[in-house]
Amino acid sequence: MANSARTHLTLYLTSGYALLVIYASLYPLAGWHDSGGNPLAFVGAAWPRYWTGFDLATNIVAYLPFGFFCTTALRRRLAPLAAWLVAALLGGGLSFAMELLQNYLPSRVPSNLDLACNTAGALLGGLVGARWGSRALDEGRLARWRRRVMVPAYGADMGVLLIAAWLMTQLSPETLLFGSGDLRQMLDLPPVQPFLPGRFVSLEGAIAAAGLLAAGLIATLLLRRDARLLTGGLLLAAVLIKTAAHALLMGPAAAVAWITPGNSAGLAIGLGLWWSASFLVFPLQRAVAALALLFATVMVNVAPENPYLHNMLQIWNPGQFLNFNGLTRLICSLWPFLALPWLMIYRPEPSNALDY
Repeated sequence: MANSARTHLTLYLTSGYALLVIYASLYPLAGWHDSGGNPLAFVGAAWPRYWTGFDLATNIVAYLPFGFFCTTALRRRLAPLAAWLVAALLGGGLSFAMELLQNYLPSRVPSNLDLACNTAGALLGGLVGARWGSRALDEGRLARWRRRVMVPAYGADMGVLLIAAWLMTQLSPETLLFGSGDLRQMLDLPPVQPFLPGRFVSLEGAIAAAGLLAAGLIATLLLRRDARLLTGGLLLAAVLIKTAAHALLMGPAAAVAWITPGNSAGLAIGLGLWWSASFLVFPLQRAVAALALLFATVMVNVAPENPYLHNMLQIWNPGQFLNFNGLTRLICSLWPFLALPWLMIYRPEPSNALDY
């Protein structure tokens, strides 16, 4: 893949991660008001009375990827030390802006400790990026593997980010298996039909099958070597992530609660459909992926509320995962509306078109 494409990937990663940080920092984006106090008072405030090691670690870790991606992107233009310092300044500036805006959200409390930890995270991530970022993303073994197995194509970098975002949607315990694009909660819309067990099993299976087919074909379209093997590994990783998320967020007993009759049938049907469609030529694969994506999104929005899932969420206290949960829900809601335009613009380079 050309150098420009690799540069775009680091820019996409930096910009995308910054947007995620902004959303997580300002979630739930409701109740904005001016309290009348000095918005800069938090800068000189005393050490907070209540804090935990988990909070400190979370605030540091949250900005590690930003520092890493930003430094790696800047290394294209600047020397390692300069790139590291600029990335740290950008990370600190982003954190300062978020803490400042939190003055106007009733559910958030600005903190100079958070600011310090976020800046430290950007510094540490930038240090790693200055040393190994270019090697990992542009020049190292991982970069060479990526160039070897991926199709040189317009939009390939964005496709990689879409697949990463799709894996992240599996971390949300509130969504059906491989179901995304639910706008009802975002728009505060009621269910369009009542819950009927027999009908819900069919809907659940259809959503899982169509969602697997769409995501599987998107991954397959990106690959030119070992496409079926790598896509199968990706689908297995998604299932494992779903299981781990349930175990972590809802308790070990709920780790495999998502394996219902509908999901089991949907997995089997979706795998069969994806395997068959992977032998189609490129235009047909893209068309099938788009149709499956549209079908799955419609089914997600017309599916009734699952009372079992609703009851499980009632006893689940997101606590320290509240902002992260809001972030995964947002990505889950928007993913198909980002994937569909990508399918329309994605195209292999002319020299590789004959491979399809």
